[in-house]
Amino acid sequence: MRSRRGRTLSEADLALWRQVARSVKPLPGRAPIEPEPVVVPPAPVVEAKPTTPASFKPSKPTVPAPPPLAPLEDRLRTQLRRGQQSVDAVIDLHGMRQDEAHLALRAFLRREQGRGTRLALVVTGKGAAGTSLFGDERGVLRRVVPHWLRLPDLRPFVVGFEEAQARHGGSGALYVRLRRAREAVP
Repeated sequence: MRSRRGRTLSEADLALWRQVARSVKPLPGRAPIEPEPVVVPPAPVVEAKPTTPASFKPSKPTVPAPPPLAPLEDRLRTQLRRGQQSVDAVIDLHGMRQDEAHLALRAFLRREQGRGTRLALVVTGKGAAGTSLFGDERGVLRRVVPHWLRLPDLRPFVVGFEEAQARHGGSGALYVRLRRAREAVP
């Protein structure tokens, strides 16, 4: 069926129009629209193929999404600022290349999670002031460590993280809250 504008109406459009037309009261002298019989298309026949070991492809197991990150609680932040709470473990990544630092951070987080550590301090350094020579960037770890902590390979260890207080290194360090070992995602 074609509409007034020359477009072809789909079966869904026609069914919707018929439903609307049946719901209104016809004008005087006009007969109500009779419902058309519903034609159910036959179900497609699917041939069952025998599965043989050669054609069997195991489906990939679904990997659960990494748990979301959460900011440090206000109470913990206040306790850290007042010196009432201390960090349980510290790792200093100064002087490491990115690949070394990433491996060291992952091993540190795994080890400390196994020990039951709840709050760790990751010291990245602030980088040197001034311009760099030959395109070397300064403070690279300061920028990439927060990115690493958001990646799926470290998320099973990390609940959340924030920049440290000035007495713990300020913008050159991060407080990292660790998940309990039983909360960890494999």
